[in-house]
Amino acid sequence: MSEKTDKSGGQPVFEMIARTPRAEMVGLVSRIVGYREAGPGHFRQVEPASLDIPMVISFGEPFAIGLGRAPGDNEHYDSFTSGLFAGPVTIDSFGASHCLQINFTPLGARRFFGLPMSELADRMVTLDDALGAEGHALREELGDVPDWDRRFDIAERFVLARLHKAGEPTAEVVWAYNRIATSGGRARIASIADRIGWSRKHLAKRFADEVGLGPKTVSRIVRLNRALCAWRTGEAGWAGIAADCGYADQAHLVRDFTELAGTTPRGWAGR
Repeated sequence: MSEKTDKSGGQPVFEMIARTPRAEMVGLVSRIVGYREAGPGHFRQVEPASLDIPMVISFGEPFAIGLGRAPGDNEHYDSFTSGLFAGPVTIDSFGASHCLQINFTPLGARRFFGLPMSELADRMVTLDDALGAEGHALREELGDVPDWDRRFDIAERFVLARLHKAGEPTAEVVWAYNRIATSGGRARIASIADRIGWSRKHLAKRFADEVGLGPKTVSRIVRLNRALCAWRTGEAGWAGIAADCGYADQAHLVRDFTELAGTTPRGWAGR
């Protein structure tokens, strides 16, 4: 199923079309989106740390992307991926970007790319470097297709073929990751290590290899995104959100927001 959003103000600014991933992708792929800008301008997005690992296939102008800061003059990327990053990401575009984006979960990305996720964490990686000739061929095939539904079909077949050929992730890491996610980032890492029979040091090493960052950092990202969801519902103030999301106090929430989202909670609300 595809869903179209057309942001207009007289002249359309951008078109965004989303498809719900197939049932076989649940837990591995979180979102598939087509994006096209249709008007001149300088557009800036600042995204907080998240557990989405994007694969972007570009048919237009590149994006300028900075990890933890505004992008520099030499930080322009067209088709790329990027692993987990514990900080805000600034994305600039200039009116002619056009791309298909697939967001993987960390466990899905590990299977799809077939790489230690520590090799993708905290950096931008071109699609050629991540997938080699397969990535180049996919980009060429998608670029020759005129409509989004057919592009989505091709991209899904490509993703599923790689996922089906991939080995299963380590069961202990899967359990640890799911425990962190379902607890809202509140589960104690020591308890998780005890439950699977590993030391905390061994858990941290294996977790970073297969997920990209250590379990403690991933827990912080989970808590932040839970807090952002709570703020969007408008059901509680920041003090209540801090308590509900497992922060020691509101000051703890502010520190994590500043580091992971690049601004305070009040500053984020102002965006």
